[in-house]
Amino acid sequence: MIENHSNGCRSPNKFLIGFCVLFVFWYLLLYGFDWSSLPGISPLPRDSINLASHESWTTVDHKSNNNNNSDSCWGRYIYVHDIPSRFNVDYIKQCKLLNKWQNMCQYLMNEGLGQGLRDGWFATHQFSLEVIFHNRMKQYQCLTNDSSKASAIYVPYYPGLDVARFLWDDRNASRKDIDALALFDLLRAHPHWKLMGGKDHFMVCGRITWDFRRIGPNVSVWGSTVMVLPETQNMTMLTIESSPWDKNDFAIPYPTYFHPSSDAQVYGWQSRMRKQRRRSLFCFAGAPRPNMEKSIRDQIMAQCASAKNKCRLMECRNDDKHNCLKPTNVMKMFQNSVFCLQPPGDSFTRRSTFDSILAGCIPVFFTPASAYVQYLWHLPKDFASYSVLIPEDDVKVGKVSIDSVLSQIPKSRVLEMRENVIKLIPNVIYADPKSRLEKLDDAFEVTVKGVIERVEALRKQRNDESAEFGSEFSWKYYTFGSTKPHEWDHYFRRH
Repeated sequence: MIENHSNGCRSPNKFLIGFCVLFVFWYLLLYGFDWSSLPGISPLPRDSINLASHESWTTVDHKSNNNNNSDSCWGRYIYVHDIPSRFNVDYIKQCKLLNKWQNMCQYLMNEGLGQGLRDGWFATHQFSLEVIFHNRMKQYQCLTNDSSKASAIYVPYYPGLDVARFLWDDRNASRKDIDALALFDLLRAHPHWKLMGGKDHFMVCGRITWDFRRIGPNVSVWGSTVMVLPETQNMTMLTIESSPWDKNDFAIPYPTYFHPSSDAQVYGWQSRMRKQRRRSLFCFAGAPRPNMEKSIRDQIMAQCASAKNKCRLMECRNDDKHNCLKPTNVMKMFQNSVFCLQPPGDSFTRRSTFDSILAGCIPVFFTPASAYVQYLWHLPKDFASYSVLIPEDDVKVGKVSIDSVLSQIPKSRVLEMRENVIKLIPNVIYADPKSRLEKLDDAFEVTVKGVIERVEALRKQRNDESAEFGSEFSWKYYTFGSTKPHEWDHYFRRH
């Protein structure tokens, strides 16, 4: 009997069972074990994915990966492109050359925050965002050295500091583009770029979009060509003021003077602004624009002066402009005012808008181009909940009294709007790069979320986004999701 049982082990059925056991063993060994955890073994590179069509972008599904249940960063990873220092920190070493009238060195210390004043407050320059953002990125909790995990790729180039060296140089326009062209030569040759043609890449430009839109080789024309290069048409370009008529740039807040290092500092400041006594109905800090025919600055300053005790005016003329450059002077006036007037200056937007929000002062705009079609990730779509819009044409022809418009807003409505403004404070400030907020999302965090969502949408699209709408309707499409006729159309007619 024993001998017969032994013979049964050699039967075909037993052989089949053995084969199945081996198959299961090898299957688990090959596919069930995480080989990437072993030294020298890395996951499949992005470049091995089929690049033949846009449909291949969806093969990298950042939300359905098996790791998403255990990895809190999955779907939020950022890969920082390793570029030579000539494209960023070397510009800081040339800080004396970055402004024709100012020594910028004092503004680029403290990781771009400028000279420290007191708890969380710094003398921050409005054009230092590239440095601040880069240093904040170093503290981002979901950085990865594995580009295959990344939801987006950050390029830490400082195009604003780059072009600032030559903005007033009319001798050789090509000097303004040397570094930018060299950088994009480098990016195009990199495997990361080839996967989506740069559509998963993003960059911060710390000046307004018009400083990067020079067309042609004309020496006397202002700015560089960074925003009009073929490569940047694919990237997500972040700037302190975007173009309403171009689809490749998105506005994020100007840096303010407040860079808290803890949630407690933010909560404390918000509480203080809620209790702040405001003696003036409205105020304006700025200079006239006598050489700009369509500017309403003169009318606004005249109306403020005629409003007697209701309006406070801080004129930033050449002989006393340093009065406006002192953070304490501007912030005190904003803190003591209910409304802060924010007319366009040299361009649509103003850093002053974010200073006023920080001060709990309700911003008053005169064109939707100053904020409503700009900071789509950081400010509410319901613009009337936190601001007032007075048509600039009505002010220009003397058809409207700013004093009357603001005085007629019910007190209960004013209190509601002010509370909404104060709640926005975390969204529009950049935390101190040397620390990290625990519960609150600052402007940096809000921006990164916006970028990741945009890149994810591009991955899932089978057709080129450019087929959806013409560039000249970008302001309308990004704000309302439609290019149908709108009541704001007259604000955005190109002259």
